[in-house]
Amino acid sequence: MPDIEQLSDVCKLLGDKMRLTILSLLKERELCVYEIVELLQTSQPNVSQHMRKLKAGGLVKEAKKGQWVFYSLNIEDKPFLSEFFQHLPSQKEKVNAISCEDLNCCD
Repeated sequence: MPDIEQLSDVCKLLGDKMRLTILSLLKERELCVYEIVELLQTSQPNVSQHMRKLKAGGLVKEAKKGQWVFYSLNIEDKPFLSEFFQHLPSQKEKVNAISCEDLNCCD
C-alpha cells in the first residue's frame, strides 16, 4: 500500500489535463512520441516534458526501438489505480486512427 506522500505525488500527476489525456491514450496501446504529438495537437517539447514527469512518477515506461522511443503504461505495481483507469474515457477510436506508418516516423 502506498504512503500518503506517494499518493499525493500520483494525484499531482493525474491532476494535469494533458498528462491525464496522455495516460488515457496509453491505456489503449503503446505509442511513440510523434503519435502522441499528433493526437494531442501540441509540440514535441511539450509532450516530452509531460512524459518525463510521468516516467519519473513511475506511471509510464519507455522502450527504445532503434532510435525511436515508445511509451506505455506502468501501473501493474499500482493496484490502487486500476479502478481509476477503468473510468478514463476511451481513446480507442483516436488511437486506432493513427499509426507511425501514417506519420512516416519510427521506420
